[in-house]
Amino acid sequence: MDSLIYHNDRIIPLVEARLSPGQMGLLMGWGVFTTLRIYQGVPFAFDRHWERMVRDAERLGVAFDYHQETVWEAIVKLAAANHRPEGAARLSFVKNHGGLWADAPGCPATDLLIFTRELAVWPASHKLLLVPNAIFSIGKLAGAKMLSWVQNAGTLERVHAEGFDDALLLNEHGHLAECTSANVFLVRGGRVLTPPLASGCLPGITREALREVIPAAGYTLLEQDLTPGDLDSAAEVFISSTTREVAGVGSIQPKWKYPAPGKVTRELEAAFQNYVKAHLQPATDPRS
Repeated sequence: MDSLIYHNDRIIPLVEARLSPGQMGLLMGWGVFTTLRIYQGVPFAFDRHWERMVRDAERLGVAFDYHQETVWEAIVKLAAANHRPEGAARLSFVKNHGGLWADAPGCPATDLLIFTRELAVWPASHKLLLVPNAIFSIGKLAGAKMLSWVQNAGTLERVHAEGFDDALLLNEHGHLAECTSANVFLVRGGRVLTPPLASGCLPGITREALREVIPAAGYTLLEQDLTPGDLDSAAEVFISSTTREVAGVGSIQPKWKYPAPGKVTRELEAAFQNYVKAHLQPATDPRS
């Protein structure tokens, strides 16, 4: 994490940041967050990240008293202050009040926290572990990107300890849903298949962009229920996320292996890079 952060309305050194120990969002994981990719000093697809956070905040009952343009400018200023023209930003809205143990006097309804950092180093070929019953697709908050992320974070820590790069999570119906922090795609013939949002997967921003990129690259994109049996007939598998963009999967335990990155994955990775270049907002223009 970089040495400067943005807290509510100003940039301050990380070591000087002070949060109330009675802050409801910290005690209960009550809030929303997103991870943004910074290209050329500006966050990519910020409008889409913002729209998702607004939806999730409403579902969680988190006050959203900040303006989109103000927050966009805060990310740009923080990236510049941290000399981070290329990297990642973490944007969080943390609920302060409510509940028996809350005690955050003088704090606003919601704290705004923004961090930046260098990009994580991801492997060229991902190794995944299939994990059953890891997503509850019909839950009220299924697919919400909220601060209470311990199930995903704990799963990722466990599979890392076992030598894997991520987990491929199944929902309660035995359908493929997502990885702990990425969406999943299967390539079969001239088609690219991905689980629908009804699987309980997160509506990833890169996933959303790929819904435009994939057809434009000449491939049919289908959102449909997928089971581990579909992994048998897949020619390639790839995952997508803000920090990984489009990344090939070389193996899924217990039994699947793929070329990684495969031909289609490489084509879509290049097409996504071109998409980013075409849609990157100027540093002086916060409009969507």
